[in-house]
Amino acid sequence: MAAAATATAAAHRLLLVPSPPRPHPTLRLRLVIPSPPPLRLRRRFPLLAAAAVSAGGGGGGSSEEAASKREKSRQLQKRVLVGVAIGVGAGGVVVAGGWVFAAAVAVAAAVLAGAREYFGLVRGTASGGGTPPPRYVSRVCSAICALMPILTLYYGHMDVTVTFSAFLVAISLLLQRGNPRFAQLTSSVFGLFYCGYLPSFWVKLRSGLAVPAFNTRIAYSWPILLGGQAHWTVGLVATLISISSIIAADTSAFLCGRAFGRTPLTNVSPKKTLEGALAGLTGCVLTTVLLSTVLRWPRSLLSATAYGILIFLGSLFGDLVESLIKRDAGVKDSGSLIPGHGGILDRVDSYVFTGALCYSFVKVALPLYGV
Repeated sequence: MAAAATATAAAHRLLLVPSPPRPHPTLRLRLVIPSPPPLRLRRRFPLLAAAAVSAGGGGGGSSEEAASKREKSRQLQKRVLVGVAIGVGAGGVVVAGGWVFAAAVAVAAAVLAGAREYFGLVRGTASGGGTPPPRYVSRVCSAICALMPILTLYYGHMDVTVTFSAFLVAISLLLQRGNPRFAQLTSSVFGLFYCGYLPSFWVKLRSGLAVPAFNTRIAYSWPILLGGQAHWTVGLVATLISISSIIAADTSAFLCGRAFGRTPLTNVSPKKTLEGALAGLTGCVLTTVLLSTVLRWPRSLLSATAYGILIFLGSLFGDLVESLIKRDAGVKDSGSLIPGHGGILDRVDSYVFTGALCYSFVKVALPLYGV
C-alpha cells in the first residue's frame, strides 16, 4: 500500500510541475520590394528606395534608369541635328524661290501622299471600322498632289485643279468593283485637300507676292548672283518670318511643356499641355515681332503681333489635326522616314494649314484692315 501511495504522489508531482519552456524560433520579417521599385513609389516613399538599395535591388534600377536617360539624350540629339539640317536646307530653298521652291514643295507633297503616310493612316482606321479607298485611288491622289504646287506656280490658282481632281476621284470610286462607300470618297478628297491643296499656298506665299521689299538694308545689299534687289520680295520676307516663327513655336512648346507642363490641353494629344501652348504662343509672337523689326515688314507692332498669333494658331491646329488622324489609325508616328522625328507628316504637320492662313492675312487682312 505504501508503494502504491508513493507512486501516486510522484505522478501528481509530474502533472503539477510545469515543464521548462522551449525556446521559440526567431521571427524574421522580410520586406519584399520590386527590383527596381516603381519610380512613382520611389518619389513618394524615399525609404522604399533606400530599402531597395540595402537589399541589393537598387543597383539594377539605377543602371536601367541611367540607360534610359542616355537613350533619351541620344534621341534628343538626333532630333536636334536632323531638325537643324532640315532647317538649313529649307532656308536655302526658300531663299532660292521660283521653280526650286515649287519643286521642293512638290517633292514634299509627293512624299507626303506617295509614301503612303496619309493613306497608310487611313488604311489603319480599317481595324476600327473605317473604309479606306482602294490602292489605285491612293496612287492617283498622290500623283495629283505632287502636281498641284507646279500648277499653282504656273497658273497662279488651284480652283480648277482641285475641282477636276475631286471629280476624277469620285468617278473612279463610283466605277470600282464592289460597293463604294462614302467614307472612301471623304478620305480621298480630304487627302487631296490636306496633301496637295494646302501645301500649295506656300508656293503662292513665296512666289505669288512679288512686290519688292526695300524697307531694309538687306535688300539693297543682296548679292546680284542671288537675284539682286528684285529677288527680295514681300513673299520672301513673309515666308522667312512664317517658317522661323513656326520653328520657334514648336521649340518653345516642346521644351517648356516637357519641363513645366502639368495641365493637359486636349484629349486628342495627351502629351500637349496648356503651359507648353502658352510658351509656344509667346515664342512665336516674339520671333515674329523681332524679325518684323529687323526686316521692316509688317511695319506696325499690331500687325506683327496679329501675324504671330495667326501663325501659332495654324501650327497648333495643324499638329492637332495630324494627331487626330494618327489616333484613329492607332499609331504613334506617321512613318519612320526622318530619324528622331518619325514620318514626314510628323515634321510638316505644323506647316500644312499655316501657309493658307499667312497668305490670306497678307493678301486680304493687311490691305483691308491695315493691321
